[in-house]
Amino acid sequence: MPSPARATLTAYEPPKRPGQPPGEALGTVAFQFNPHTLALRKGAGWVTHPSRAAHQVGAPEFTGALPRRVGVELFLDATATHDTAVQRSVETLLGWCAPTARSIAAKAPCAPRVRFSWGSFDSASFFGYLEEVSATYTLFDANGTPLRATCDVQLTEAGDPTPRQNPTSGAPFARRVHRWVAGDCLELLAYREYGDPAAWRLIAQANGIDDPLRLRPGTEVLVPAADEAGGR
Repeated sequence: MPSPARATLTAYEPPKRPGQPPGEALGTVAFQFNPHTLALRKGAGWVTHPSRAAHQVGAPEFTGALPRRVGVELFLDATATHDTAVQRSVETLLGWCAPTARSIAAKAPCAPRVRFSWGSFDSASFFGYLEEVSATYTLFDANGTPLRATCDVQLTEAGDPTPRQNPTSGAPFARRVHRWVAGDCLELLAYREYGDPAAWRLIAQANGIDDPLRLRPGTEVLVPAADEAGGR
């Protein structure tokens, strides 16, 4: 009989640009014992617009699919070795909630992309980010070294869009699509993408937007590449 597959969490360098795949692997935390339970969640975004003249609730408007979320528990035990393996694993998980050194050096701080893997269970295997890590130490040796811990990990899917070309001009610049949500504005989107809120005009021009205030949640907005923003 083949040996059972071991569940793992692996961290990767965040993408250098939106739409690109994650970078090299940074490390792996293997489950000593495969999880007994796993919570997999996904939702849909809806907005209801109330109407003063209507007697019933207004028709809902679909604003997009929400990310998948995985909640899983790790049990760590070092009673057989009495070493610092439990503490090291917990510190690794906590460290994956902070920006990587490479992303900080590139002046684009971002936490690693993390992937949960367990054999052929692919519906829970996706690139995401650690939304929360909660560690509870339950056993210590005489020197205070943690020997047992239970970690609750919440992993949220990171849906980086695929780069696209300009569908009208066929230009070689990579572009991506941003789905408009309540509270968005072109200046904020331009600041996030290019670091320059004044570049909002490039986004408006690429989408033929003459009045940004009329954009409604769920609208797909084409975001030109940073190369185009630099040459505007």
